[in-house]
Amino acid sequence: MPNLSELEKAFPVAPLKIIALESCATLGKHINDYLVEFRKNVQNIAKDEPAFVGYVEDNYLVDFATPRFGSGEGKGVLNESIRGKDLYIMVDVCNHSITYTVNGYVNHKSPDDHFQDLKRVIAAATGKANRINVIMPFLYEGRQHKRSGRESLDCAYALEELSNMGVSNFITFDAHDPRVQNATPLCGFDNFTPPYQFIRSLLRYEKDLIIDKDHTIVISPDEGALDRAVYFSTVLGVDTGMFYKRRDYTTIINGKNPIVAHEFLGDNVDGKDVIIIDDMIASGGSMIDTAKQLKAMNAKRVFICCTFGLFTEGLAAFDKAYEECCFEKVITTNLTYLPPELKERPYFVEADMSKFLASIIDFMNHDSSMENVLTPTRKIHDLLDKYNAREDILI
Repeated sequence: MPNLSELEKAFPVAPLKIIALESCATLGKHINDYLVEFRKNVQNIAKDEPAFVGYVEDNYLVDFATPRFGSGEGKGVLNESIRGKDLYIMVDVCNHSITYTVNGYVNHKSPDDHFQDLKRVIAAATGKANRINVIMPFLYEGRQHKRSGRESLDCAYALEELSNMGVSNFITFDAHDPRVQNATPLCGFDNFTPPYQFIRSLLRYEKDLIIDKDHTIVISPDEGALDRAVYFSTVLGVDTGMFYKRRDYTTIINGKNPIVAHEFLGDNVDGKDVIIIDDMIASGGSMIDTAKQLKAMNAKRVFICCTFGLFTEGLAAFDKAYEECCFEKVITTNLTYLPPELKERPYFVEADMSKFLASIIDFMNHDSSMENVLTPTRKIHDLLDKYNAREDILI
């Protein structure tokens, strides 16, 4: 647990409670286990006082339900009191594995269905909880964050709607464009990134990497991911490169202009290990094209790091690209649903975010500065020092 001394000097806002919606049930259980462990180890001399009632518990998860009627309508039900609690509601809007029945037909829950369940739970808690915080790792409609022509502005409207329902803070990861928080300027909005978890997972599985300018380069697959790549490469002390997408603006397919080619800007990658970093893998076509071009430029090995592995068109393309030696590993977090078959692939590496999320919740519950968990630069440097000394890296 980082900066434990900060928590030992702080008082909680209110007793902590977590609602992990069905879409986030597994991740929520892991986070709960970490929080139970954290708080049993806190040496706060005042934790037995009335202000700390409910501080050390064996479980912080709320008993609740979001049942559906046969017509497809639903409701949110809290089976225990959350009055006066600091409530954290977790939802994974990209979990397509959950189903419900409508007039005898089986439907898979879409992002809209998950968002509606989130609102139902908030509606059940509003007016009772001390504070409501929403943890939405993949920001709902985050890719529709700006308006171009006669279009809806879904993400901004969703944030405004949740704010009006009483949500105080939003916690998300790798928002497509964090400026969408301007839609709710009076609410807290924390956007975290997982570079430490990426490099930790990569170094755990690859024991012969040499992290320096002569042997490694960090690549952004497009203009939007450049900020992530620049930070990552700067912390690692290596160079940065970028691909930009040349599009056909005379054609629109599935709501967007098709990509004609990926053009590379950057230093020579000949003989270097390449780390591609991005926020998501959707269909994965762009990522595979980028990896193929890097291999054609004689890159030694290619490692793909993405916060959200959605794989919307399945794994066949990645299986084929792996067989063709286009990349070595795909590292993605467990912040969104990962299909079971992905975990069986030899190229897959999971970056576990549950401990990090537990730390975020713990610090926020104490109203402590999020700087304690926001910037992982020192932790990455410490990790690299251990790796270069060939010490064991504990996950």
